[in-house]
Amino acid sequence: MKTCLVTGGLGFIGTNFIKYIAAHRKDIAITNVDSVTYAANPCNIDEKSTPHYKFYKVDIANNDELGDVFRENKIDYVVNFAAESHVDRSILNPSLFVKTNIEGTLNLLKLSLEYKIEKFLQISTDEVYGSLGEDGLFTEITPLSPRSPYSASKASADMLVMSFFHTFGLPVLITRCSNNYGPYQFPEKLIPLTIINALTGKDIPLYGDGKNIRDWIYVADHIRGVLDVLEQGRFGEIYNIGGCGEMQNIDIISLILKKLNKPLSLIKYVKDRAGHDRRYAMDFSKITKELGFTPELNLNDGLDSTISWYLENEDWWKKIISGDYRNYYKTMYEMR
Repeated sequence: MKTCLVTGGLGFIGTNFIKYIAAHRKDIAITNVDSVTYAANPCNIDEKSTPHYKFYKVDIANNDELGDVFRENKIDYVVNFAAESHVDRSILNPSLFVKTNIEGTLNLLKLSLEYKIEKFLQISTDEVYGSLGEDGLFTEITPLSPRSPYSASKASADMLVMSFFHTFGLPVLITRCSNNYGPYQFPEKLIPLTIINALTGKDIPLYGDGKNIRDWIYVADHIRGVLDVLEQGRFGEIYNIGGCGEMQNIDIISLILKKLNKPLSLIKYVKDRAGHDRRYAMDFSKITKELGFTPELNLNDGLDSTISWYLENEDWWKKIISGDYRNYYKTMYEMR
């Protein structure tokens, strides 16, 4: 049995990855490291009912505590989901993003080299490529052009990862994915924010003219792509993962409102985000040709599944929106 160190495993994508491994891969044990920030939820993973699972409340930016995890466990793989990931929060506090996304990744790389792990997979984002015009797609050789503190910190981490491959021979892989959505996503992100505000009768804030375009992928499809790269990917390579789900923000909000039988009058236009990228779209032909990956769920069906999950799990999100999230929401949207 191989042991996979998953960082950020109580967050949105990390949670879905662990649940997928537990359900489908009995030959992989999971050691989960998470600092349990605002976006993590200890209730996401039931430790007692999840086989071959360990949890450590550790910040990857704390090299000493992270080192203890490596010393106490025979780690074969590292999959680094841990990241501060919200652009708006990176504008408010860039230093936190440097600490977690850059310094934390460096700590993981150094320890992975010291303990001779078999594979290191860095989970990155399409945002490192910057902003697209009306035409074209991001490929793996698109020059990095990050435009926010968040995307700059992720691009920096990617370059550190590749430096450890070229300089030290560490067996690394990088995936860059488009916008995820699905179960367990924190309500600050567009799709869960829209669903929850619509269900609670609140205005839905929409930046600028609402015509910014994102390529959406259901989180379960992303997880399958990550596992494909972990098990079959070529070391030192980058793999884009996309969902064939391009849509303007105004259109995706309108679609969700239609599915929930809620009025479009809930949409409230607010001052645009600083440095707001206009369009993301992924060319993921490389992972399709090399590893056979294609997304299975289209955006319409994925939204139906996601809406159903939030309807069935009100207790999960009501606890979140009743806490500190309210103060953040007021700062970001109500005061614009």
